[in-house]
Formats: sequence, C-alpha cells, structure tokens
Amino acid sequence: MKSWVGRIRTGWVVRDTVPGPDVDEFAEPDQITAALARPGAAEATLLAAQHPHRTPVALARNLSLPEALPIGRTALNELRARHYRPVNDVVALSWGDGPEGSALGVLCIVDPAAVNAEGLTFVRHTEEVYPDVVAERAAMLSGLGCATSAAMLVPATGGDLFTELLLQAVAELGEPTISMTGDGHRNRMWLVGRGEVQKAVLAAACGQSLLVADGNHRVAAAGLAGRGSLLALITGGPQLRIGPINRVLTGTGLTIDDLAQRWQQAGLEVAPAQDRTPPAVPGTVVVLAGDKALRVRLPRSGRDIDHRLVEQLMIEGALGLDPAGPHVRPLPGVRTPRPDADAVLLIAPVPLADVLAVHGAGERMPRKATYFTPKPRSGLLLADIRRPR
Repeated sequence: MKSWVGRIRTGWVVRDTVPGPDVDEFAEPDQITAALARPGAAEATLLAAQHPHRTPVALARNLSLPEALPIGRTALNELRARHYRPVNDVVALSWGDGPEGSALGVLCIVDPAAVNAEGLTFVRHTEEVYPDVVAERAAMLSGLGCATSAAMLVPATGGDLFTELLLQAVAELGEPTISMTGDGHRNRMWLVGRGEVQKAVLAAACGQSLLVADGNHRVAAAGLAGRGSLLALITGGPQLRIGPINRVLTGTGLTIDDLAQRWQQAGLEVAPAQDRTPPAVPGTVVVLAGDKALRVRLPRSGRDIDHRLVEQLMIEGALGLDPAGPHVRPLPGVRTPRPDADAVLLIAPVPLADVLAVHGAGERMPRKATYFTPKPRSGLLLADIRRPR
C-alpha cells in the first residue's frame, strides 16, 4: 500500500527571512486587510499570496478570491524567486522554541483522506470548522498549487518515542539548515534528503493515527481541494502546551449588566468578580468588560467541553447570537482583545486528557477550542502540491 506520509517532492526553502508581515500574527480578515495596506506588504509577500483578494488592488476592483488568484500567483512567484531556493525529495526536521513551549517535528506531505484497515482516516479532526473558511482556503490551495503553511499533527499515542527519535536525528545532523531567533523565539530547520534518516522518520510518522492540534481548516481545505497533499508538521513535543482560546463579543450593544441579567435568566450562576485572572481549570468563565468583571459557573458533566457550553448556553441560548456569526470572534489568550469588544469571555484551556478522550470517541470539539503551542512557523519551507507524491 502506498504510504500516506511522504517527502516533499518539490519545495522551496527560505534563504534568509520571510519578508513582509508575519502571516502567523493575523487571524481576522480586517486585520489582514489592514496589514496588506502597508507599503510593500501587498507585493512579493506570503500574506499577499495567501490573501490576494484582500490586497488593495483586489479591493479597489471588488475582486472575488477566484478573480484575485492571479495576484496571489504573481506574489508567490516573485517571493520564491527573490527569497527562496528550490529543493527536491526532502523532509525537514523543524524545531520551534519559545515561552509557549517547544515542538520538534517532521515537516512532510500527508494525505488527509488516507484510511486504515478499519476504514478510519489516519488524520483525525479534533474540532468542527467554519465551512466558508474551508472553502476559501481550498480555493487558494487549488489556485496556487503550493502549500505555504503547515498544519500541526500530534500522535495520539507514542509521542515521546517519536520525539526521542527526532532528537537523535538532529544530534546526528549537526548544524541546522536554517536558524532564526527573535522576540524570545527560536526556529531551526534541518533539511533531510533521501537516505536512512529520512526513511526512519517517515516510517515513524505514519505508524499511527494523528490528531489535528493546529490547522483543522487547513486539513479540511486540503481534503476539499482533492489533491491528497497536506503540508504538515508531525510532532509529539518535547513540550507541547494547550493554551486558552477565548470568545469576544462585538457589536451586540449589550452592557455587562445586560449580559449578567440574560445569563441569570437562562439559569446560570453569575456573580461580580474582583479577580480578573483567567480560569485555569474548566467549569468557570471570567467575563471582562471595561473595568468590570463577572464569574459564570458552567454546568459541566461527562465529556462536556467549556467552549461548547459557552456557545450553546451563554451565547446562542441566552443572547440569541450565532456562535459562528459576526458578533462572536475567537481570541487566543496570548493576543489582545479588539478595541471594539463589548466583552471578552475568558475560557479555561482544554486539558489534554479531554482532547484525547474526544479523539478516542471519534467526536469533535467546538470550533477554535484548543490553542496548541508552539505553532509551526509559516513560510520557512513551501511545498508544491500539484504533483503526485
């Protein structure tokens, strides 16, 4: 049977640094649009290649994503010509370190639709997705024919052994091909061509099922694009962490007193709070609005995930808002809330045991429930997905 994890047949590795705005810093469309409006940002940058329909030229012409794809292809071609060099038949051992943890993994190509003998996919989604985001990313992948950002996949079991194998490999390889530091972070990458090391890490990577730690939309988009090619970082640590990812209410017109009243009417236990510290364990939500704060207790039971309860009970049930609509935005705990926020709902990180329990049951958590770190750095290695593996 053909392996569902393989080398990058044709790729491009960055020569120095990835130019332009850091694509990993932007989550909201309006933030991306604002970043692309900066001088030079909409030219030969990764952000312009990934979001051509949000460049100033595309917006001025009211271009849809399909119509703006030539802008993205031009930006990508110029970017690769100026700042990358081609590589063939490689995998990369990528190691990111920072305050959010440490992740050493193998950057390779994965078939997200491949199934095992029981008919189950090897790559399992951990969260539900936004269909419109998936459709947009699938169109971008198909139009560019190149993967520019990697999903992060974690072995369901055996992560420590996989990490040990990779630690031994980088010790043998010596100096990395790429080494970058800044803002308290360090990213190193070792390119591994054909040979015993590449064969060993690929064999270990495809030995079991993988859960999607970061990039559920990337995985779904790769499947929808139908190319069987997902750029992925498969990692088991050595220090993966799950941080909080909160919810921000915007444009609702509701004050914190209105929110407290609605939630109490819905039968939730609500109390004013002096302590604005984010919750560390599930079961409680801290709500911030200006200089006021509330503490809301959630009725958890079984495999309930706080994010689902927040969306079902606090947002949809009590407030009548669509959790996937424009008034509700996810916010990783490491980022600052939007200035137009009505309130920020601070939610405890999902424990890894709960993630594995949901995964083992074949279920999915709500959208944007987990924030695994450190995340793969985008743009260090690009992969052609037009050719079969």
